[in-house]
Amino acid sequence: MTQSDGVPVLFRSVKFRTYITELNNRCLQVRDLSDFSKAPIRRFESISVMPFWKMSARDVTGFKFLFSLVFIYALMSAIVYSVLHMKFISPLPANAPLERFSEARAVEHIRVLAEEIDGRQEGRPGLKEAATYIKSQLEMVKERAGPNLRVEVEETQVDGSFSMMFLGHSISLGYRNHTNILMRISSMNSLDTDASVLMNAHYDSPVNSPGAGDCGSCVASLLELARLVVDSGWVPPQPVIFLFNGAEELFMLGSHGFMTKHKLKDTIGAFINVEASGTGGIDLVCQSGPGSWPSYVYSQAAVYPMAQSSAQDVFPVIPGDTDYRMFAEDYADIPGLDIIFLLGGYYYHTTFDTVDRIVPGSMQARGENLISVLKAFASSSRLKVASERKTLDVDANSDMVERAVFFDYLTWFMVFYPRRVAFVLHNIPAALFLCVPFFLYMMDPRTHPLLSFFWAFFKGVMHHFAGILLGVIVPVLFAVIRLFFAYPMSWFAHSYLAFLMFIPCSFFGLLIPRAISDRVSHFQGVSSKKIMKVEPSDEARFWGAFGFYAFATSAYFFAGLNGGFMTFVISISMLLGWIAFYLSVKSYGYNSIKSPMFYVIALVPCLLYSLYFGGILTLLLIEKTGMMGAIPPPYGFYLADVAVAAVIGIVTGLCLGPIIPICDRWLAKSSILKFLLHFTVVMLAVSSQFFPYSKDAPKRVVLQHTFISTGGNEITGSSYDLAVIDSNSMEFIFKHAPEVAKELHVGPSFSLGNAEASPQEAWMALFPISCVLTTNGRFPAKANNILERYSQFPLLQAHKPQTTFENGTRRVHLELSLGSLEEIWVTVLNITGPLSGWSFADGKPPAPELPPGGPPSYILRLSGNSDEKWNFWLEASSEEEVRVDVAVLDQRLDEETIHLKGLFPKWSDVIAYTSFLSTYLF
Repeated sequence: MTQSDGVPVLFRSVKFRTYITELNNRCLQVRDLSDFSKAPIRRFESISVMPFWKMSARDVTGFKFLFSLVFIYALMSAIVYSVLHMKFISPLPANAPLERFSEARAVEHIRVLAEEIDGRQEGRPGLKEAATYIKSQLEMVKERAGPNLRVEVEETQVDGSFSMMFLGHSISLGYRNHTNILMRISSMNSLDTDASVLMNAHYDSPVNSPGAGDCGSCVASLLELARLVVDSGWVPPQPVIFLFNGAEELFMLGSHGFMTKHKLKDTIGAFINVEASGTGGIDLVCQSGPGSWPSYVYSQAAVYPMAQSSAQDVFPVIPGDTDYRMFAEDYADIPGLDIIFLLGGYYYHTTFDTVDRIVPGSMQARGENLISVLKAFASSSRLKVASERKTLDVDANSDMVERAVFFDYLTWFMVFYPRRVAFVLHNIPAALFLCVPFFLYMMDPRTHPLLSFFWAFFKGVMHHFAGILLGVIVPVLFAVIRLFFAYPMSWFAHSYLAFLMFIPCSFFGLLIPRAISDRVSHFQGVSSKKIMKVEPSDEARFWGAFGFYAFATSAYFFAGLNGGFMTFVISISMLLGWIAFYLSVKSYGYNSIKSPMFYVIALVPCLLYSLYFGGILTLLLIEKTGMMGAIPPPYGFYLADVAVAAVIGIVTGLCLGPIIPICDRWLAKSSILKFLLHFTVVMLAVSSQFFPYSKDAPKRVVLQHTFISTGGNEITGSSYDLAVIDSNSMEFIFKHAPEVAKELHVGPSFSLGNAEASPQEAWMALFPISCVLTTNGRFPAKANNILERYSQFPLLQAHKPQTTFENGTRRVHLELSLGSLEEIWVTVLNITGPLSGWSFADGKPPAPELPPGGPPSYILRLSGNSDEKWNFWLEASSEEEVRVDVAVLDQRLDEETIHLKGLFPKWSDVIAYTSFLSTYLF
């Protein structure tokens, strides 16, 4: 309802004016922004707020348009949220028909694995209990199999040694006595040599975590899937193998053992690796290959497709790996899929990874996808054994080697096309952009020279690029400014705060180029409605923005990457929007607000997908900032906030950028820009009142009780080594957990700069993960009662005389005893000196680590049954001494460490263990 001057009656009401006046006064008097941090008082001064009731009719129209957009985007965001969190999925109960996958039945398996079994870590009794439970469930399934099925269940022990690159570090691994459980389901007339489909999941869990999501959910999915295959009466055309491997968390050892030792390894024609980086939500195909055939099968079969080929461009830079690597890259070229739960990353590898955190609907969607894709793989004529894949005609089977572009649309359907098609599609927008100036020139060649069209289009591209760039820079600047009066990551436990803080200021940045352009045009007396002048007109701005996305699509393709579909969809959608805008201008006129609204409505399918794509990216980043590692101050203080602000700025550019060239005429008003700035400032102030952590978003802390031993029965030193792995340092911990500070004898004047830092070798048991523990400290600890608990400590010694060869090399024969330690996770050896060979990894040491100021060193990780001694040899190229540092990670804690761990607040997750260090010279 408006009055004759176009100003809404609401804006003239006394109540509204009083409310706005009070809000303006509060914005001018914000102080004490972080009571809990007791940070220095800051005051926001010189903020000029234009009274709303004095706005012009054009400003009122602009705000109407702005709030209309807010409503549309809020509605789309609600749809995206429901999709990401599986709100549209109805989980089936435990009494569901046996021919259907039931989430409730699968969740019951998770409950047993994560609650009834106490710890599925290597070295703990729970891991063997889990193997027994899995095998018993498979045996029960086998008993129900009909006469037309052959079901085989076996338990195998795997051992081996190899070298690999992880997190940029070269390491060697030796392992023994890890348990794999395997089930093979086939028709009665199948042969052992028939091509088969492998379904893989790991049942071990990381240190200190019950592992409901990672990867109890994966094991549960396959157990219910195996039951479904048998109970549904389906006879697989090709054999199906379910592999439950027991050592993925120790760098994919279980899958390595299968791929190097098992008799069926060469029969695998396709595989699906099921993983979890959280507790549910989107179950994304993060890796697919080799070739496009696996993703094509998935696109045709998945009930709720969740796949992005762009994930394959991002995954290599993420600090982590899965069993997919062993099947498709390192030890075979089996076509397959790597499917991973992405959301719930707050709980990943923490004690909070419990069954109640599993996102409802996630298991149901995963199960229905898996059974459908499994049937498609088993029925495909492309399923080949290893020897057949090597002899395939590449030209006739190009999809076995060529990658593809694919993406799902909100899990509703999936778009798939091979890369050779992408070569045409992804370059059409750029070609069209280059042709439009010729077309406009030919329509009226006497009006302007051809170069003026190209120049206007070029300026339009730069105009939009400047907006996108400012849309990232402005939120980053605000993120840095906010940290002058607040703690980092105050949005961590409340992710919506990050969106409310950074989206408005990013939108402000997107509008700045238009605001400056209008101001310059006003001073020069140039009308913005003139078309194709040297000054960018609205038409030139549109084609410039179109050209920006078109060239981004082409650049993405020629860079050899697998995505580019996002900017391609934006480009095509902008053309459809331009047609809608052109028709609406004819009907309603250029100055009607209906015209840009028709443009926005035409873009809604594209914008909805942009929100979906950007939502996955942003939520994943926010949840993972709690474990991204800590960089020493001052830069580490800003890292998380700057990263989140930058990514939200990029996502805002994807979601709002396409509407800018048409809509900024109504939005780039000084009143709206001020409103966006005021809203941002208020949200910065509000966000500083929130505590960064909670039980639902814990702070991760690493607590290591370190013992230095010698001679196998003597302790020469003891300490607590403490580390954090996000932007809030130990000072934050001690401030908000004074009981911990008191226990560690830390005074109120504690400063990270003055504290004793843990030497890097102290964290050797975690190598190479230890490389992210750069913000740490060492505190004195007593070695009370340790000699009563352990009769022997780890000991490395020569067990027979060394062998000297004619070429001057010598071979040292060693025996490693792990003493009376009972729950060993891993043993790490750091070897320095003239090492030229050893008895691991085919006799070849890995590439050496080159620490600053230190000698080259070679890293070896050993895992497996701790009751047996390790016997091995090292070969040195000279008489110079070889030094061996040994670190053994024991999961048992003494009473003092248990007490200390219990003092940490409930909003923290403490990864606690004991590390025994010793050094030897040979």
